[in-house]
Amino acid sequence: MITRMDKYIGRVLDLIDELDLADNTIVIFTSDNGTTHLKQEVDYDFFNSVGKLRGLKGSLYEGGVRVPLIVRWPGRIKAGSSSDFVTGFEDWIPTLLELAGHKGEEDKELDGISIAPTLLGKKQPEREFLYREFSGYGGQQALWMGKWKGIRQRLLRDKKKSDKEKLRIQLYDMEKDISESEDVAAKNPEVVARIRKLLKQEHTPSEFFPIKPLD
Repeated sequence: MITRMDKYIGRVLDLIDELDLADNTIVIFTSDNGTTHLKQEVDYDFFNSVGKLRGLKGSLYEGGVRVPLIVRWPGRIKAGSSSDFVTGFEDWIPTLLELAGHKGEEDKELDGISIAPTLLGKKQPEREFLYREFSGYGGQQALWMGKWKGIRQRLLRDKKKSDKEKLRIQLYDMEKDISESEDVAAKNPEVVARIRKLLKQEHTPSEFFPIKPLD
């Protein structure tokens, strides 16, 4: 599959070049989630798909949400450049609008932020936080804030636990612990308090995807 995908993407890029459209065409390659959790479909030992990361597709641990992102725009985006800026799919509409030269007041209503400065090698305004929520895997919340990541797991499971126990936040230092192996919540109560406030602020109750301890 990888070989075939590589071949087909190459054909698309070659055609863009042949039509002399490369300088005016932004090509984005990415994925919507991490490695599949269907272990019968993947030889995990051979592919080592998530490497040191924890979690698989559907999980809000890094192995479930961290995906490749490659952007090509000859003459505008420097080939071989890279960034560790935390971004999500909601950022692409404001980003492409800015790259296309559109600057309208309605852009302020969009959920995401433009990462055009990062792509163009310019100074990127800091992002306060990035929020994710998913009712799968027993109900989850996650929030990235600077080097910190707070995550709640199994909000709909463990029926013997109180809501207070279910709402416990795990905290990871993503600069030192990309594997999310050491929960440092007890050592950083101020950070946990800030993340707890933001998790409450960002959650919107849904009748279709209820998460009782949060709603």
